[in-house]
Amino acid sequence: MLRRISRRTALTLPLAAAAPARASLGYWDEQRKGANGGLKKLRPEWFEAAGELGLDYVRFHADILPAAERDFLIGDADQFQAINEVDWKLYERVLDGCVKNGLKLVVTMFSLPGARWSQLNGGKNDYRIWNDERFQQQALAFWKQLAERLRGHAAIVAYNPLNEPHPEREHGITDAADPRAAEWIASVEGTTADVNRFNRRMAEAIRSVDDETPILFDGWLYADPAGFRYNRPVDDPAALYALHNLGPWEFAAFRANDGRFAYPDKMPAGTTKDATRRWTRDDLDALLKPVDEFAERYQIPASRMVASEFWCDRRIPGAREYLADEIALYNQRGWHWSFYMYRADNEWGGLDYELGAGPLGWKFWQAVERGEDAEPYKRRHDNPVWEVIRREFP
Repeated sequence: MLRRISRRTALTLPLAAAAPARASLGYWDEQRKGANGGLKKLRPEWFEAAGELGLDYVRFHADILPAAERDFLIGDADQFQAINEVDWKLYERVLDGCVKNGLKLVVTMFSLPGARWSQLNGGKNDYRIWNDERFQQQALAFWKQLAERLRGHAAIVAYNPLNEPHPEREHGITDAADPRAAEWIASVEGTTADVNRFNRRMAEAIRSVDDETPILFDGWLYADPAGFRYNRPVDDPAALYALHNLGPWEFAAFRANDGRFAYPDKMPAGTTKDATRRWTRDDLDALLKPVDEFAERYQIPASRMVASEFWCDRRIPGAREYLADEIALYNQRGWHWSFYMYRADNEWGGLDYELGAGPLGWKFWQAVERGEDAEPYKRRHDNPVWEVIRREFP
């Protein structure tokens, strides 16, 4: 069964009109709301459920799907040569799942040659792409091959070349407020370590084989809103710009929070590790100031801005209110957004909002210990945290 037609079209279009069309920038002219997805095992029921929910699009990272070699699609991030054909056949099933269920797809990569995703790299960041021009050339070659295969596909609405670039972290810079950030970023302008240069070159590589599909660019500092003060637009008529979670990290991440913070009454005060103060939606709004200034300075319309990842661990007190306020801020601006994430099929369930605020349950963990597929033991159900997101969809 195809996903339900959205409220925007249900009264005017017959079912046949919901057939997929080739991607173009026009798709993004009205606000789109979606979700992030990523699976260790390809599950047709995931795409069916996403379609039934009514997502406009999914930002699906395939890096954790089973790879025929070391790295999915890439083959080997240590030495890219060509897209792995076994992996490509599996990825075609992702594309088919989207088309069958009326989903649009933002193609994103969490790994590239010389930039293996830390979760697939023993928890270590891979900075080679920012230090060695050979790896950057391999990354450009990979995306040329991928875009050439994907161009014109009915499901594709954007390419997102690299999730959360962060070359500055290798030099101990983890925050835009770090007084070293501006000086270091200025010092690498025009070099291999320059994220703005990387994005420009990526656009050129993709456009050499696909002159139409929109490209969604992540910027400095893991696409953090504060990093927008260092971002520069790409000279491409179909460019989109991504921002990620407002944070703060020590609140939104369950382990980092460790019971210290809750929204809105006990939020980080910034004076000491455990200092707290009350936040309002205005505090979250203030975090978006660098993004607003970027858009104003370069005359980027709201329809080209995408909050492509935002999240809060469902077990944290105030997660419901935090997510509601964050969504409200994006909706007020007319930005596109996609929450992180939808039904991840692994033991890390902190961002699976359908589970509510409770634990995964002993049956789930028993299945994990036995090496079985534990997904059937997740008790997804209506709950206040999930309702904040679910109500945004038809």
